[in-house]
Amino acid sequence: MMNKAILVFDIDGVIRDVGGSYRRAITDTVQYFTSGTFCPTLADIDKLKSEGVWNNDWEASRELVYRYFEGQGQKRGDMDLDYQRLVAFFQSRYRGVDENNWNGYICSEPLLVSSSYFEHLRAAGLFWGFFSGAMRPEIAYVLEGKLGLSSPVVMGMEDAPGKPDPTGLFAVVEQLEKRYGLPENLPVIYAGDTVGDLYTVQNARKQMPWRTWVGVGVLPPHVQESDEIQYVYLGKLLEAGAKVVLNSIEELSVGEIANDKLFHILLQQ
Repeated sequence: MMNKAILVFDIDGVIRDVGGSYRRAITDTVQYFTSGTFCPTLADIDKLKSEGVWNNDWEASRELVYRYFEGQGQKRGDMDLDYQRLVAFFQSRYRGVDENNWNGYICSEPLLVSSSYFEHLRAAGLFWGFFSGAMRPEIAYVLEGKLGLSSPVVMGMEDAPGKPDPTGLFAVVEQLEKRYGLPENLPVIYAGDTVGDLYTVQNARKQMPWRTWVGVGVLPPHVQESDEIQYVYLGKLLEAGAKVVLNSIEELSVGEIANDKLFHILLQQ
């Protein structure tokens, strides 16, 4: 299986469940900056993120505040909304109030994958990395702290423009090629849980059409609680270009790739 493909993973909604952390922090932030008059639901947040450009949760929070007040007849140019104060409030909920000893929502994020999953990929000669819009310390908290991964190839918020810009995806692939001496024409599979992740794959394909870029959609846990919501969400991922949509990233297993059950489907353009 050596040199079969490069796998790149989004983190939030794929590696960890952020329904009660990042998204809860969005809800708290919007509610605070609208003086308690608007408390967005997970469906409200999903609707915004389905536009494909709100990967940054700070910006998503600000946008929801803007849109609420615009719905009340105000113009966003007239609003006195301090973005840095909004970011600080968000982080106080997500990381907690003690920067040296995090005690916020991040501490209770369930994992969506086991460390053995990555061990199996490595043992099979499959190479992988991560491209996320999260900050590097928050990425390290889950990848190295919870999963015990050693020096994974990662691009985070500080390293590249936000998705759907594919710059960070390109950088992960390039680093993997250099680290492991890989050929420069291997297919790249990027797995994410949002429309923005899949738009990233589309943009990668436009900029590097000579390479095979495959988008895999992953349903985040909160949309799997309702058949109706799951059906709608799945449809949006497929519409955004997902070749296949999985309930869990572990469905993209070594066995599936080795037996070509899923792999040939993915690489059919």
